[in-house]
This record gives sequence, structure tokens and C-alpha cells, in this order.
Amino acid sequence: MDLQLRGKTALVSGSTAGIGFAIARLLANEGAGVIINGRTQKGVDKAVAITSLAAAKAAKSQGRPPPAVLGFAGDLSQADAAEALIKKHRNIDILINNLGIFEPKPFEQIPDADWRRFFEVNVLSGVRLARLALPRMRKKNWGRIIFISSESGVQIPAEMVHYGVTKTAQIAVARGLAETLTGTGITVNSILPGPTRSRGVNDFVDDLAKSQGKTLEEIERDFFKEMRPSSIIKRFATPEEVANLVVFAASQLSSAITGAALRVDGGVIRAIV
Repeated sequence: MDLQLRGKTALVSGSTAGIGFAIARLLANEGAGVIINGRTQKGVDKAVAITSLAAAKAAKSQGRPPPAVLGFAGDLSQADAAEALIKKHRNIDILINNLGIFEPKPFEQIPDADWRRFFEVNVLSGVRLARLALPRMRKKNWGRIIFISSESGVQIPAEMVHYGVTKTAQIAVARGLAETLTGTGITVNSILPGPTRSRGVNDFVDDLAKSQGKTLEEIERDFFKEMRPSSIIKRFATPEEVANLVVFAASQLSSAITGAALRVDGGVIRAIV
């Protein structure tokens, strides 16, 4: 299937590892130009090199020129970094707001500073980038804005309420922004992954396995038995499984999908709508 992404330029925030990296690679393999973002130049350079090589191979097999794969090192939860990126890369057709943090912590132990930090990184970073990228999209009357939310935005996890609240906020922002763009060629959606083997989750699972003297398989089994019992697949999704849905939502073929919260949650959310 041709997703008609050639000639488009996508920014994926927080894309040197995990879900963001998988999204960036798949976009590039589909022929879109990609801007990879991370906090360190070393991490960005490594991700750019891997993505460029894979995209070049895909392009060669399809008989087309390889897309541009660029990098931007900076903390996009900060206004000055976001403004610098947009100033350098003005022609963004697709914005994937993937930057995010999570941390299990009992509610009583979450201070105001953590609430502000989570909102700044998980919510305001995407709001700000959307605001900065929109004028160009409006001028072209085409664009895709996608917020990588979570099933935790629907079923707030007791072990990290602050994280769940920010994911709910992303869903609301995406819907509200879609409403403001009624009648245009710009779509806005949120994606709700379930538990996924991102870098942060891998580190979390590894630490649990070491501290409890269990295997990774035992930790995964116990997690879905005790923490996410409604999961149907009973395993962590891969970043690539999430990226498949994100890239479709970013494509020309998804033009009738907007204002939606699209689930790739392994069946964790029990609601049927």
C-alpha cells in the first residue's frame, strides 16, 4: 500500500529511541523526510545514521531517491528549543508529538513540581509545537498533527496518576484542536498505545526483575495479571506495532480520520467505542 508520504516532511519529537524512533524509521522508509529529535547530539546523530541507512535501502528497492533524514538536538519541552527548531525547519507537514515522560509514584508522594514537570513535557510541548507549526500547514491547507497519548489517559493508573492525567489532557487537546480546524485539510488525532516495550519500560522491567529476583518473562506475566488484567494480548506491544498505526494516521490515506482517539492498546481499554 502506498501511503503517499513522499515529499512530506515530518517532525517526531523524542525520537531517538522507543516508539518515537520506530515512527521516524517507518516514516522515512515510506519516503517522508524526517526530523529526528532528542536531548543530546550524540543520541540524535546515532538515530539519524540508523534511520538514513534503512531509508536508503528502502528507497533503492523501490527505485526512488532516499528522503532527507535530519536531526535536531534540544529539549522540546522548552519554548526556546521549540522556537529554534521551527525557525530552522519551517516546512513541517506532519507533527508527531511523541515526547513524554513517566514515573510510577504514589499519589501522596507526587509534589507540585512533578505535576508541573509532567504537564510541561507531556502536554505543553505538543501544544507549543502545534501552535508553531500550524501557520505553515494552514497556508498549504494540509497537515497532520498527532499526539502520542496512552490507554492511561482513559484508565488512569493508580501507580502514576500524574502521568495518566497528562495523557487525558493530550486526548482533549487533540480533539479541541481538530474542532478548530473544521473544513481544512489538516487533521488532528491522538494515538493510545497500551503497555509498550519502549526504552523507559524496558529499564523499568529490568529493574523490577533484578530487585525481585525474577526473569523478564515472569515480570511481564505478573504485570499483566496484576496491573493490566484487561489486556487481551497479555504482552507488551512492540514500538513497531504502535508505529504502524501512527504512520497510517499521518498519511494521505487517513484524510477522513480527525478528532479521534485511535487505540493500539492490546485490548486494555474495555470500552467498545
